[in-house]
Amino acid sequence: MLAGLLALTVAAVFAGAAIYVSVAEQPARLRLDDKALLQEWQPSYKRGAAMQASIAVIACILGLVAWWLTGNLAYLVGALLIILPWPWTLLVMMPANRLLEAMDANTINPEARTLIAKWGNLHMVRVGLGVLATLAFLWASA
Repeated sequence: MLAGLLALTVAAVFAGAAIYVSVAEQPARLRLDDKALLQEWQPSYKRGAAMQASIAVIACILGLVAWWLTGNLAYLVGALLIILPWPWTLLVMMPANRLLEAMDANTINPEARTLIAKWGNLHMVRVGLGVLATLAFLWASA
């Protein structure tokens, strides 16, 4: 089933990108000084959000198509899991995101470090959802 294998592939890309942010980019940025930390986070978040949001939508649509064509409930579960980062981000992460985006990156703001550390912890939920969606698609494709 091509749609299912594509859903699996795209979900794995989402999970891999989320894992990269949590295990490589976030720890590295937290080693920066307060000013550089925010200067790195702001453009990184903007680019990453656009990429991850579109990947999640594509994987969800492919998962729904695979479920529709096969009736395999695991595809539906994967589709739901891969789209859940959207409401998680909008409802839980967005207050911190908006505060960080509104900060002046050319001034030192100690609050930025606390918010970015919090953001990293919240981002781990996105990692978990991406991994679970990938596993659901893998199970459906097996």
